[in-house]
Amino acid sequence: MIEKFREINSSFPQTSYVKEHKSSGKKVIGWLCTYVPEEIIHAAGALPVRITGYQQEQELDDGTAYLYVNNCSFSRSCLQLALRGEYDFLDGVVGGSTCDGVRRLFDLWRKYIGTDFHQILSIPRKFTESAHELYLSQVTQFKQHLEEFIGAPITDEALVKSIELYNETRALLKQLYDLRKSDNPPITGSEVLEVLEAGFRMPKEAFNQLLGELIDVLSKSNAENKGRARLAVVGSVLTNAEFIKSIEEQGGLVVTDELCTSTRYWSDPVVLDEGKTPLEAIARRYLNNFPCARMYPSDERFDRIIQLIRDFRVEGVVSQIIRYCVPYAHDLPLLIKKLDAINVPVLALDVEYGSSGSGQIATRVQAFLEMLEARK
Repeated sequence: MIEKFREINSSFPQTSYVKEHKSSGKKVIGWLCTYVPEEIIHAAGALPVRITGYQQEQELDDGTAYLYVNNCSFSRSCLQLALRGEYDFLDGVVGGSTCDGVRRLFDLWRKYIGTDFHQILSIPRKFTESAHELYLSQVTQFKQHLEEFIGAPITDEALVKSIELYNETRALLKQLYDLRKSDNPPITGSEVLEVLEAGFRMPKEAFNQLLGELIDVLSKSNAENKGRARLAVVGSVLTNAEFIKSIEEQGGLVVTDELCTSTRYWSDPVVLDEGKTPLEAIARRYLNNFPCARMYPSDERFDRIIQLIRDFRVEGVVSQIIRYCVPYAHDLPLLIKKLDAINVPVLALDVEYGSSGSGQIATRVQAFLEMLEARK
């Protein structure tokens, strides 16, 4: 079953789903941040596709020529792909003002790539009511601009259908993660990341069907994955399953994660309360979702990480932070202090986007696992 997801990832950006959607005359909209509401894009009849960089670490000469080297390698990798024409199928790009790297990436994309539709959302850093009002105004503006671009209204009925579809995705992914709570999970952490990556690159209708079949197979499977210690991976954006695989090859059992490409992407459903419009419900969910390191106060994110550690019986945390990823680099000392208070050790790795388990990383992971075993 995992092979089906791998096939989709291996063909990205030019997946069969993207080609089929384009050939039918429909729009494909790329999005850059988990604070961009996909439901609005889907309700417009367009295919939302997450913009990512290379699967492995690459030379980024083109990207670095436009984005200076002290911008994170994720931003430079995305720009490199775009400059080389790999994202020419996109009809639009939507981003959020979540960090300097992504904000500058959006500006350069608009100027040098020239995709027809562009939208940047101002994302508040707080969860106050005034912050929700600001974010709702941004989401409303995004919907209006997208309606103008596609030449048709995005109805409440279409939004509700999209909400239900995406909530189904979130419920299925929760089922997949629940399987990882067992002593010997039937699926590895690297395989889970491969599943998630495919979900960013195909229609949710098809993804939900594949995901449901996978969960059914795993629930009946006798497959077991064992490890020297139960680990969680936290930190910067991660789309390279080989990185997690390199940890698992050393004997680490990665049972959960806190990443914008994993738990923070799917964790909270959109709640359709009586008295709220579908757009209000969407805006409420996206701002209140499992927080990014940029959000204040940090306690909400820390509390959720600690709950994950308890739910999945995590013994050690691996923090992977892309160089120059300022929000997560500044956040790490505070997180380490919180985890130290509950006696959970942290291995902090400074990496480049797309990097796998180099010899140095493998050595550090090995020493970390030996330390965790000694604690038992």
